[in-house]
Amino acid sequence: MGLLSFLGRLLFVSVFVLSAYQEFNDFGVDGGSAAKALKPKFDVLSKHVATHTGFEVLHVEMKHLILGALIMKSLGSLLFVFGSSLGAIILVLHQVIATPVLYDFYNYDVDKKEFAQLFVKFTQSLALLGALLFFIGMKGSMPKRSSHPKKKAPKTKTG
Repeated sequence: MGLLSFLGRLLFVSVFVLSAYQEFNDFGVDGGSAAKALKPKFDVLSKHVATHTGFEVLHVEMKHLILGALIMKSLGSLLFVFGSSLGAIILVLHQVIATPVLYDFYNYDVDKKEFAQLFVKFTQSLALLGALLFFIGMKGSMPKRSSHPKKKAPKTKTG
């Protein structure tokens, strides 16, 4: 059961690892194509926040956001593969922060092609988030193993 669990976690984090690997190879000095794609989405989010809350979002370099996402995906994946709840929590934080920004279907009309594409990716990210939350919940509900095995009571002889 332990090997199957490990292989399942390894397969699960491959989504995050492959994504981080692609971003790392494309990073360059400016954050690569991920930073270029994120900039307009982040600007729209910043305007929404300023309009609805009155708070200005601080200026952030896109390459720093991409680097932060890379670190979260890499560290979270490494810890998660070995069964750590902390790794799952890091990946949950990444999903909660990145999903609504990257897959901003809500900025498009329902009849637009972009809406459907982004909505599918958004719901897939929600499925990953749900799986991570399930892992954390299951990890917390399992009884802790004792480091000292229980001694069996000696059997009494009858007869």
